[in-house]
Amino acid sequence: MNIRFYNAKILLPGTGHTFQLIEGELWVKGNRIVYIGDGTDTSRIYEHVEPEGILWDRQIDVGKNVLMSGFKDAHTHSAMTFLRSYADDLPLQEWLTQQVFPKEALLKEDDIYWLCKLGIMEYLTSGITSNFDMYFAPLPGARASSDCGFRTVFTSGLNDFCESLEEVEDLYHKINAMSDLTSFKLGFHAEYTTSLKLLEGMAALADKVRSPVWFHNAETASEVADCKKRYGKTPTQLAESLGMYAYGGGGYHCIYFEEEDFEIFKKRRLIAVTNPASNLKLASGIAPVKRFLDEKIPVAIGTDGPASNNCLDMFREMFLVTGLAKVKEQDAACVPAEEVLYMATTGGAEAMGLSDCDSLAEGKLADLILIDLKQPNMQPENDFVKNIVYSGSKQNVLLTMVNGEILYEKQKFFIGVSAEEVYRHVNEIIERMRT
Repeated sequence: MNIRFYNAKILLPGTGHTFQLIEGELWVKGNRIVYIGDGTDTSRIYEHVEPEGILWDRQIDVGKNVLMSGFKDAHTHSAMTFLRSYADDLPLQEWLTQQVFPKEALLKEDDIYWLCKLGIMEYLTSGITSNFDMYFAPLPGARASSDCGFRTVFTSGLNDFCESLEEVEDLYHKINAMSDLTSFKLGFHAEYTTSLKLLEGMAALADKVRSPVWFHNAETASEVADCKKRYGKTPTQLAESLGMYAYGGGGYHCIYFEEEDFEIFKKRRLIAVTNPASNLKLASGIAPVKRFLDEKIPVAIGTDGPASNNCLDMFREMFLVTGLAKVKEQDAACVPAEEVLYMATTGGAEAMGLSDCDSLAEGKLADLILIDLKQPNMQPENDFVKNIVYSGSKQNVLLTMVNGEILYEKQKFFIGVSAEEVYRHVNEIIERMRT
């Protein structure tokens, strides 16, 4: 579609990890942003201009609200929507082994398909235009993303109980070829669920296909202590010793790091994905975000799954990232709002390898959101970035566009299926599991 957004405030990247707000227009042709400016320089805008002017499919008066790059949720488990508010108020290992794994064993592929659609709907309401999804059966999730028009990067949840290295390699090729909306990076669930033989195989596969590797890393103090008992190394040090980081990657959570772990992340240019709401709910701890930034280690933000969060809401995550860092460091000036917004947009895109939609710029993919400033929590307009990070909420998301298509607008979804049908399917899954 050809869509003209006009009378807009547009949030663009500035120098470093800063932003600049301009007024003007943003034009989308197909799935690309083709113009950002004041709308008067028509000579360079479109390849085809009819005698009566540009043939717009739609022109949207933004009403002085803000267009910005969509949020990138850099760690999720979308299909776990069925466990929302099911297994709560438990520590990580008990939650995982006694509640999550047994229920997941009951899932069918069609269940995962519909559960992922529910997750996608929630991402859209929060202005999330892509997610980095780990699950033991990613193919139905990839179909759900493709059918909805949503952008998802998948990584495998390889462990001793599901998938094999051969299956992971097959998934790598299938999902990367499935759609321009789906891609796949290598990964495994965690050191404590994965044998040394499988870890060695993962390192060899990463070298073979030249892929970064991702896994749950240093989420709890006991995880790190147990890994050191087994191997004399932290999870980060073990992965490095196996040659797993030759093509980059990073870790999810990254709370309990030793000095050598920071050095490895710096050396390999690895990315730390912080998941503050999940870490709080499971009483896992607070990630050393300020230390990562001081060491020039890239940081992205993830919600984690809806079973441990339970809300797929990037606004809440952004506030917690900065708020927890300030408390942890006893420094109200650390981890400022612009840095956090960068993590939630460009930083997440870097983690997922989505350099083509990491910000708003001419030629980039049109993954963007429209933020309503005509709400009490966005007034006065002293500083838009700080309003987003410190007081923003889902109620401010008016529109979410992915790949040039509007998938969510004014509380309505345009994903090829009604919200009611998705809700019916997921509640049928729950009813079946209760019997």
